[in-house]
Amino acid sequence: MQLPRLVIAAPSSGAGKTTVATGLMAALTARGLKVSPHKVGPDYIDPGYHGLATGRPGRNLDAFMCGPERIEPLLRHGAAGADLAVVEGVMGMFDGASGRGELASTAHVAKLLRAPVVLVVDGSSQSRSVAALVHGFASWDPEVRLAGVILNRVASDRHEELLREALAEGAGVPVLGAVRRTAAVATPSRHLGLVPAVERSAEALRAVRDMGELIAASVDLDAVLALARSAPPLTAAPWDPAAEVSPTAGPRPRIALAAGPAFSFSYAENAELLTAAGAELLPFDPLHDAALPDGASGLVIGGGFPEVYAAELSENAPLRTAIRELAARGGPIAAECAGLLYLARELDGREMCGLIDAEAAMTERLTLGYREAVALHDSPLAQAGSRVRGHEFHRTATTPAGSATPAWGWRTPTGTPHTEGFTTPALHASYLHLHWAGAPQLAERFAAAVSGR
Repeated sequence: MQLPRLVIAAPSSGAGKTTVATGLMAALTARGLKVSPHKVGPDYIDPGYHGLATGRPGRNLDAFMCGPERIEPLLRHGAAGADLAVVEGVMGMFDGASGRGELASTAHVAKLLRAPVVLVVDGSSQSRSVAALVHGFASWDPEVRLAGVILNRVASDRHEELLREALAEGAGVPVLGAVRRTAAVATPSRHLGLVPAVERSAEALRAVRDMGELIAASVDLDAVLALARSAPPLTAAPWDPAAEVSPTAGPRPRIALAAGPAFSFSYAENAELLTAAGAELLPFDPLHDAALPDGASGLVIGGGFPEVYAAELSENAPLRTAIRELAARGGPIAAECAGLLYLARELDGREMCGLIDAEAAMTERLTLGYREAVALHDSPLAQAGSRVRGHEFHRTATTPAGSATPAWGWRTPTGTPHTEGFTTPALHASYLHLHWAGAPQLAERFAAAVSGR
């Protein structure tokens, strides 16, 4: 299957690859092309901007959580009907899962996709040295096809001239464009990175539009398209959620799905797997809806920023009561990270749902990293002993009031056993973010649990 595609990488975080990748998606979409947006790694926020740029769901390609063998199938699934795919990398090009070599790095995913790579280089504070930098990235791994450079944060025409001369002389990699320093397309950040697009609405749309106009004026889009079209045919079959799970044998489960600004972190494939397992998904916004959707007998609450909206969530007492009533009836509930905080007794001193006897609060400490976890007890989401790969990313901590039945166990990098999360026979709540394409049995088990209610 011929799918034009390319990967946008950078030497390190902070080089501007999100602006370039999102702007490129927007500029190509403005040309009338159907662009499939993708992101390497576990990020939720960048795909939100990608979705605004293209009108298609931003999707993740995570070789750690989903397995290297699923990367090409997931790309084909997400890019169905598209004219080309643009994949934004993560961190520096060769940075992947800590202590595991290239696994889950941008370079690893580019090789799995046999996709040409465009390197976004921050040109500020350098001139001829840029050639040595690009030469090093181009020669480090011969299996990675570094096929172009986009210079970012270029100060002037003379600065651009010096950078281009150096690359022509010493790197052997063509320059596809040069982007001037500008604050016009800056996006606000806070404690976990960029502010999600869903929280900025019209402002985010304007920012994406500005990114697209900036890249269209600064980058040779015809050269970029030619590069994408040089990628060889894909050979793997598209990932199919219906082939991963079996529909439930009982009544069709109706599952309430938390959404909106406070709970905007989710992988599209998770919902697709639940649907393939026979579920009807009923989105609702805990900031505004006073009740769960009619007929919901189960609940999924994903990640997000409840700490930013703690006051509004606390003030919506009717919905918190409805969630407690669902739990009292034995309705299965699955929550991760933000969902865990919402189900706690308190978040930063504000009353939450109280299904978990714990207090949650913001801290100065960032918890970040991939995890290989084993389920310690049966829950509606996981069977005891089942193994998953997930990712933690938060600045909060929960303090149980008494003994808790943990959801997961794993070993820290030093080998110390660690337990995390909360379970009951009808509830699973954890900080661990999971991409269910890497563990489709989770969707099948949860849909069956809801159907049984």
